[in-house]
Amino acid sequence: MPYEAPTHTVERSIRATTGARIIAGVDEVGRGAWAGPVTVCAAVTGLRRPPDGLTDSKLLAPRRRTELAAELERWVSAHALGHAGPEEIDELGMTAALRLAAVRALEALPVRPDAVILDGKHDYLGDPWQVRTVIKGDRSCVAVAAASVIAKVRRDAMMTELEAQSDTYAPFGFSANAGYPSPVHKAALAEWGPTPHHRMTWAFLDALPRWRHLRKYRVSPEAAELESGGQLGFDF
Repeated sequence: MPYEAPTHTVERSIRATTGARIIAGVDEVGRGAWAGPVTVCAAVTGLRRPPDGLTDSKLLAPRRRTELAAELERWVSAHALGHAGPEEIDELGMTAALRLAAVRALEALPVRPDAVILDGKHDYLGDPWQVRTVIKGDRSCVAVAAASVIAKVRRDAMMTELEAQSDTYAPFGFSANAGYPSPVHKAALAEWGPTPHHRMTWAFLDALPRWRHLRKYRVSPEAAELESGGQLGFDF
């Protein structure tokens, strides 16, 4: 299927309007998975011409995506990954977990970016980062597209390694589904229940009669304050 190659248009605009010189593209993978971390890649590319075929990782065949990721890791000026594990997702919620993973990736870069191009319409980073959100940035912005490919391939590899660690994980098919819902994954959950790598606050557990009692519920700061009487000014 034809697609329009990503460009440096947004990066040039940021440079022209803010004076930023080091600009990182940021993208995530694993947001909708039932198991495993959410992974964020921050990539700095400059204004050089990218490798041929670069686009959103979801548009690439697995083999080509893996080949391109290896090429991109050599081509980018710098890149780093950050992860937030399932326990952190359960404790913080997805938005805060995304921010945690993104900050970890950005702070792992050898040079702090002056600005960040964030895929999507929601700025989950906030201060002190200077952020430009771009809907479908993984298709239109070179740095974000590079981050999307690297993040996807690296997280898929992590899930494949996880499956290989123990026979306990083999029935879940993490090497094929990367922790996302699939018939094999659903069947294994129904039979064996969740592993320590599953997100225990997620609603998929409600559909598992044998295991729904294991579901955890995250208490928001507002609810915690309500339970403690803090909103009434009680001093315990």
